[in-house]
Amino acid sequence: MKWLLLLVMLLPRAASAFCGFYVAGGDQKMFNDATQVVLMREGTRTVLAMQNNYKGPPEAFAMVIPVPVVLHEGDVKTLNKELFEHVEAMGAPRLVEYWEQDPCQEEPTGADMSVNMAPSPVAVQEGAVAGSGYGVKIEAKFVVGEYQIVILSARDSTGLDAWLKAEHYKIPDGAEPLLRPYVEQGSKFFVAKVDPSKVKFDKDQRAALSPLRFHYDSDEFSLPIRLGLANSSGTQDLIVNILAPHQRYNVANYKNITIPTNIDVSEAMKDKFAAFYTALFDRTLEKNPGAIVTEYAWQATTCDPCPGPSLQPDEIMTLGGDVLPSQGSAYDFVLTRLHARYGKADLKDDLRFQKAEPIVGGREQGMPLEKGAQPDSTNNFQGRYAVRHRWTGAITCTNPRRGRWGGPPGDQRQQIATGAAMAATGLAFAPRGQVELAKEVRQDVPELGIKAMGAAVGDVAKKKTGCGCSTLAEPATGWLAFGVLGLLLRRRRR
Repeated sequence: MKWLLLLVMLLPRAASAFCGFYVAGGDQKMFNDATQVVLMREGTRTVLAMQNNYKGPPEAFAMVIPVPVVLHEGDVKTLNKELFEHVEAMGAPRLVEYWEQDPCQEEPTGADMSVNMAPSPVAVQEGAVAGSGYGVKIEAKFVVGEYQIVILSARDSTGLDAWLKAEHYKIPDGAEPLLRPYVEQGSKFFVAKVDPSKVKFDKDQRAALSPLRFHYDSDEFSLPIRLGLANSSGTQDLIVNILAPHQRYNVANYKNITIPTNIDVSEAMKDKFAAFYTALFDRTLEKNPGAIVTEYAWQATTCDPCPGPSLQPDEIMTLGGDVLPSQGSAYDFVLTRLHARYGKADLKDDLRFQKAEPIVGGREQGMPLEKGAQPDSTNNFQGRYAVRHRWTGAITCTNPRRGRWGGPPGDQRQQIATGAAMAATGLAFAPRGQVELAKEVRQDVPELGIKAMGAAVGDVAKKKTGCGCSTLAEPATGWLAFGVLGLLLRRRRR
């Protein structure tokens, strides 16, 4: 399957990857600020939905994207931007907040058990030959929304380069060598020219374009990201969201890893969650250079905890479920989120996808929590992080039960809005270098070589009576320590 079902989500705002490049009429530099792509895949059918956030001169500009086949007007449509924001939030790393429940509260029984066994997190706010001599042919031509679309084929990359220049477009430096492998393998080129009179530019000359969706059939399932390096201004973030019936995906030609998950963090990270996550992600890549990171794999219409309403069946159909061969139930789809970060020197090949076995991880399943990703019969994996508040009330019972987590105490419930988890979105634009992980995590992260400098939430007294204070050791242990110290001092005086 030659062209990965390109539903790649590149976050809205900083240097982000793009599966094509921009050309324009002016001489100014153009950069792809952000692209969101969602891929859908079933059999040989790929649906690519893509939203781009272009920054550059407000003259007419266009996107050039390699595709494996000639596309026609019925294969292309525009979508609304809110749908992409929803997909991004569903797969994004999430932060939840828990309170330790009253250790002396009686264990629920019977019908009540199901209510309290699953802790409730609380929201943390935040035909014709185009000219002679170029070897370029216009295979199709039509208009969709603000886009004037031309499908081209070319005999060689220099001819395509020359044709675009003859059409008064400034080709990014170094684009021709990047075009060459696509031309040699027989790719077509989807050129979507934009009428700037139909697009609103902000004061920074940034235009958020209407998302485009198109579909095609191809045996290869890959994402042509090398061409996007032509507009790269440095390191790029690429987030690929893949929706497929019953199936998770990873990459076949790069190393696959999963993001460390179920890590407790300091309360300060409620205001710096995106910065915390970029620090964690960058450390993960430092330990695994060139890897593609799986951040999410879950049934698309459910989530736990949810950063908002889950994806609805009609949204999955809009993203491309309506043109998949089976047109099956939207409840069967798995959402996979893959995250890459790379520069020109790191990228050797396009991303090529393969089916992967189900995994679980990052869930609130009692204490100690599950760590990492484990194989399973279903997909329930997520990057999930928590702020936990120890019980501070009185403990009067003789056998307190510690480590039960849920919503805030009754006297706070009216003050705190319950609801969704916080999602770390817009990661391509999140601040970097602002968080020292060892100071903010509350337990060691051995896979990243991080030793926590802060106290772990689980470091609470084994026994506690009559007050809300906490001790980190049994009283007998403290008296033993004093006794040993006294013996040592006496021996030294002698």
